[in-house]
Amino acid sequence: MSWIDIPDGSPFGPDNLPLGVFRHGDEEPRVGAAIGDQIIDLAPVASAQMLDGAQLFAQPSLNAFLALGRPAWRATRDWLLDLVRNSADRDTVEPHLIPRSAVSMQLPFEVADYVDFYASEQHATNLGRLFRPDSEPLLPNWKHLPVGYHGRAGTIVASGTDIVRPSGQRKAPDASAPTYGPSRRLDIEVELGYVVGTPSTLGKPVSVDEFEDHVYGVVIVNDWSARDLQAWEYVPLGPFLGKSFATSVSPWVVSLDALAASAVPLGVQDPPVLPYLRGRHLTNYDITFEVRLNGHLVSSPPYRDIYWSPAQMLAHLTVNGASVRTGDLYASGTVSGAGKDQRGSFIELTWGGREPLVLDGEEHGFLEDGDEVTISAWASRPDGSRLGLGEVTGRIIPTQPT
Repeated sequence: MSWIDIPDGSPFGPDNLPLGVFRHGDEEPRVGAAIGDQIIDLAPVASAQMLDGAQLFAQPSLNAFLALGRPAWRATRDWLLDLVRNSADRDTVEPHLIPRSAVSMQLPFEVADYVDFYASEQHATNLGRLFRPDSEPLLPNWKHLPVGYHGRAGTIVASGTDIVRPSGQRKAPDASAPTYGPSRRLDIEVELGYVVGTPSTLGKPVSVDEFEDHVYGVVIVNDWSARDLQAWEYVPLGPFLGKSFATSVSPWVVSLDALAASAVPLGVQDPPVLPYLRGRHLTNYDITFEVRLNGHLVSSPPYRDIYWSPAQMLAHLTVNGASVRTGDLYASGTVSGAGKDQRGSFIELTWGGREPLVLDGEEHGFLEDGDEVTISAWASRPDGSRLGLGEVTGRIIPTQPT
């Protein structure tokens, strides 16, 4: 399907072509498309072919391209598909292929706003049982609306960025008063993030059927969490310092068009949702994540059965008239499945630290300084093939002295 040599098992085949921002040596960051173990440097290729908007690929973020909207996104994808399939373009493209190992990947887009949802029923049930053992695990509103909160766009970082252990207030269950210090229960959250391209108008909600008009594609998200800070602060207003210190995203944005074959129907929602959350073709994606702690595979959370669809999340985010902007990111919240090896956080995998993981004979509960977490993901398609989303990684480093 392509004249470019693609290694077996590569996540980035000729029908994927995700976009990202790379830096090659001391050159300025710019936009590229991943294929196999290489990157197509798009700016010079687009200029050579006198493509309208070629200068957008010389930018240090995807935002200008994202703002063009769906017709331009589809036209660009068609152009990319032709580049890698048509051998007549080889002489134009080949001089601008760069090994991915020779570049450093940057944050792919400038994040405007960030919203984190709580869309996995299994995850919400697990945390309800851990945090509120004497109550029903799901609160009364959970199956009526996609629960979420607004996060901090300024602390979203590129994959590979070290994560400084956060400090804050935490209170042990048997303590009479809180103390201040580094988090002792540092965790991950495996999530799928949706990248907004086309903005909306303040005061005008986005309907579920307009999802694909506004969202360009997806990234893998690791929303790092300090569970001890979170447990002390989250009542009554929800997540704050326990979540806001860092969120990592993968470097490659996979378009919704590339993911189309991996769409699956949304499961039954009971009780029925209100009219603004109903749609003709609500879907999720058949995506499986893999979580590795210091190289050890510890979990494989499935996304396809998540309770709330991305279109419903966007509709609820804007139903009060709130607008979305180019570069907005909203994430699914932790993705967890029914099996113990499908849980998307260490608080679930270790059941609050009481059932530590045993790796190479050593027990692991929450994250220690020096631990490295890598989350990768694949989308499955009906023909048995897979499309990769890449990976996001981060290493925990000690709290910085004040």
